[in-house]
Amino acid sequence: MIGAMVVALALDAAFGWPDALYRRIGHPVTWIGGLIGALDRRLNAPGDPEAARRAGKVTVALVLGATLLPALALQAALNDGLFAALLAGILAWPLVAARSLHDHVSAVAEPLGSGDTEGARHAVSMIVGRDPATLDPPAIARAGIESLAENASDAVVAPLVWGALLGLPGIVAYKAINTMDSMIGHRTPRHVDFGRAAAILDDWANWVPARLTGALFCVVSPSPRAAFAAMCRDAPGHRSPNAGWPEGAMAAALDCRLSGPRVYAEGTADEPWLNEGAPDPGPDTMERALSLYRRAMLIFGAGLLVLWLV
Repeated sequence: MIGAMVVALALDAAFGWPDALYRRIGHPVTWIGGLIGALDRRLNAPGDPEAARRAGKVTVALVLGATLLPALALQAALNDGLFAALLAGILAWPLVAARSLHDHVSAVAEPLGSGDTEGARHAVSMIVGRDPATLDPPAIARAGIESLAENASDAVVAPLVWGALLGLPGIVAYKAINTMDSMIGHRTPRHVDFGRAAAILDDWANWVPARLTGALFCVVSPSPRAAFAAMCRDAPGHRSPNAGWPEGAMAAALDCRLSGPRVYAEGTADEPWLNEGAPDPGPDTMERALSLYRRAMLIFGAGLLVLWLV
């Protein structure tokens, strides 16, 4: 199924997910999100931690069952060969978001570079959960670059890795897990218990892809060895067991600081800095981050292609 993932990445890089197609049929991730939202409303019991945790486990099982069964049936119907790889790649295409991620971060960099702070705040509010009103231009740039680094793993590398290993069931299961984490895997009063199982499962699913993504950023950085050392130094102190690896690598590759204190709707998070002591990023840093991302994803795609051909 490596060939199918090469096809999926190529289609996404070329076309993204066209607006006309979205308006006609929506998107598989929004379908999964609708199911998660319905189960959250129906099963979640925030006032009872034990009941909420049980309901969260049931939700994970139901979402995985609902998404995996069709994927397993489709996988069983596919034969080996080029046509099967093309068909599976088309089916996997909407589950890769390399182009969408690039476009969303570019939409932050452009107004920031032209001095339109309000426009940049609005654009960054579409991709991060922190309070945009509290963000000055350096904080906007940090938020955009951090989102680019973390989601390079979540939206591109991880789904393709799981798809290459397990075919359509692998990429579908990963997207279901990641969507559950993004919707209910937060430490808010409503989801701290209900989303616990989803958050733990997402941490497991992203362990290898996050480190692989960080390594890719190191490889394309101006000083790969120094970037790798900085990533290994800073990543373990990050709030997330996985996000610190691509973010730490990106911070070192760009010679800027990332993370640090930030304000969310539920309160202030006093996070440690990545690459502390380096300057804050600016609009030009965001453009360099996008270039670094493109090169890293190109190398990743080329690696998948070589594995397929071999």
